[in-house]
Order: sequence, then structure tokens, then C-alpha cells
Amino acid sequence: KPPSVDYTKIEYRYPDPILHPPRDGEYPMLEPMETLFERWPQDDIDSPPLPFFEKLQHFDFKNRQHMDAAVRYRDLEFPFKVYNIPEIENAGQKWTDEYLSYHFDRYTGSVRGKMNAKDAKEKFGDMPPSSGKAQMSKDSFFAFFNGKNWNVDTLGEPPTMDTDLTYEKWAKHARYADAVGLASNEMHYYWQSGVPKHERDARESHWSMISHDLPSFGDPEPNFFSFNPKEAKGIQCRFGERGVTAATHYDGGRNMVGMITGAKRYILSPPNECPKLGIVNHRRHPSYRHSMLNFGHINLLKSTDEEVTDMPDLERQWLERSKDGMAIETVLKAGEVLYIPSHWFHYITSLQKSAQCNVRSGRHTDGSPEFGGEEEVTICGEED
Repeated sequence: KPPSVDYTKIEYRYPDPILHPPRDGEYPMLEPMETLFERWPQDDIDSPPLPFFEKLQHFDFKNRQHMDAAVRYRDLEFPFKVYNIPEIENAGQKWTDEYLSYHFDRYTGSVRGKMNAKDAKEKFGDMPPSSGKAQMSKDSFFAFFNGKNWNVDTLGEPPTMDTDLTYEKWAKHARYADAVGLASNEMHYYWQSGVPKHERDARESHWSMISHDLPSFGDPEPNFFSFNPKEAKGIQCRFGERGVTAATHYDGGRNMVGMITGAKRYILSPPNECPKLGIVNHRRHPSYRHSMLNFGHINLLKSTDEEVTDMPDLERQWLERSKDGMAIETVLKAGEVLYIPSHWFHYITSLQKSAQCNVRSGRHTDGSPEFGGEEEVTICGEED
């Protein structure tokens, strides 16, 4: 059974292309997070505002003028999206659950028992097996942490835990989540994989499925998506099920995020909004560069419900600050790539079963005069 709302097919309205980036804060047009969540509450996945009005610039990969403009936006460290990308669309066609299960569960999944090795290689490709793992959270909110630095005595139980689910079992639960509209307070699972940068240094016969299917993301020669391959860190892939929400965080790298299947809601905030986001910037803290705040709770601040009024004082204080944080939202759907500049914060909700991969191309420390860069997130950590 498909999801109640398929975000790859709903009606979108896009802005007219602006080939020369507006300056002085006119792009992107930000609004308070309180406004974003009032218009579309985080857990109302089946009730999006329709049509959905996109505000980020949306460039056609096959249009030379559009791509020249995209480079201008990228050079200024402004976010934007690109669509009509054959490589991403082709990967989306190939990445069925059967195909992915063969590559991730080569020696454990049921695909191995359904056909002999020769037939499987002909159907799915003769490549080395891929690896990945599933994480579990007691609800839909996933807060990042470094397990090596997490102290249970002082911090309590960690927010997520690793599981031994195969990809096949994860995908079955993700399909179930779509079919029943899995509630936010139920257990959720998140599948992660990736390939190291050095994989592309080997012969092609040694490349795994991700390197084969996303050649531009791992190309050792510069291209639009991986434009500084010397400083790339490989390809990271995230497979989300309905409702999975990743806490806001920033990455130093200049990030190209390709949506292979499904769709996710991204809420982006610039570096100079850091003081309102509850970011942990102490390097030894297990949640360094991340927030532990569930911004979906912003809508609860005005509630008189007893359970809500018992919200911890510190969480309430931070959410009162966060609701005024300026941000822009976009739905990144299958076939599109989103550019997230260095040190821009991103808060992500998977709207349906989805697969997304990204590659980072070095750092841009200065950012932009309008929105700041590395200095703003560093100062923010020192102040808070």
C-alpha cells in the first residue's frame, strides 16, 4: 500500500528563475520557524499545505543558463535546488528494495535464496557487496551523538541505538510505516550506508553499488556536484521511513544532497541564526555540531494540556528562543539535488520511505556577508 500522500506527485509551485542572485538578504527569503510549523506541523505528514509553494531557486540541469546561474549561487554560498538530472533519475529507477537488498544483504537476505548467483549478477550487477546498518529510536525524533563520548551516568540513556536489522527487514518496516501512517510516538528505524573516498581509486570492478550508480558524486575529477573532490569525504547515504526527523545540525563541508527515491522536508537556517538553535559546539560533547531540540514541539508552547505544561523548563526556554529563528523550508523529492552551503543548519523529516545520498566538497569558511559562516557558528558555541 502506498503512502497516503506521495510527495513525488503532489502539486508544487516554483519561483521564476532568477539567474543573478539577489543580494542584501533578499534571497533566500526566510521566515520564523514558528510560522513554518503553524502552517505545517511536523507530525501532520498527511496534511501538507497544497499546492506547496517552493521558495528556493530551482534550476534545470539540462539548461546551460540555469546551470551557469546555479554556479553563481553556489559560489555565493546560497542554497538552491537542481532537477532533471539523468544520473539521479536513473538511480531512482534502479533502487528497488529487491536491488538494494541484494547489495546490502548479499549473504543474509532472501534475494540470495530466490535465484542462483549467476542470475543475480546478471540482474543486479556484478559488484562487491555494500554495507549498512539500521538505527532505532523510541519515537520519530533522531538526535545525533557520538557513542564513544556518551556517558549514561550523566546523560541518561542514549537517544538512539544500533540494531541488527538487514536492509530487507528495514524496508519492510518502512513500507509498513507508509501503509499505516506510523504515529510519531511509535518506534522508528533509519538505515545508513556510504562509501569511502578511496573506493573510486580502485578498479571499477571493485566499486560497490553506490559508486557505480552515482558516478558524479564519487568522481575524482571536479564536476558540478563534487566540485572539490580533493577535499571530499566519500558518499553518505541515508534511508528514512515516514516521520523520521533528524535534529538540526551543521556540516563544515559544502553539501550536495541528492534524493534518489521518496521525499524529505528540509528546514534550513543560516549560520547567523545559531544562537537560537541550541547547538552544542563543545568538541568533546557527544552531540557536537548538533542540537537536541525537537522543533516540532514549538507548536506545544501555547498548549494548556497538563502533559505539555510539564515540559522541562530548559527545553521550554530554548524553544521560546528557537521559534523566532529564521529559516526556509523545501521538499526535496526524488530526482532533485539540494545544495546546502557550509555551516548552514538543516532539520530533516522523511515524509515517506526515502533514499538520499550526499557528497561534500571542502569548506567555505567565510560564508556570505548576509548570513555568516564558520565564525558565526564558532562564536555561537562560545556564548552558549
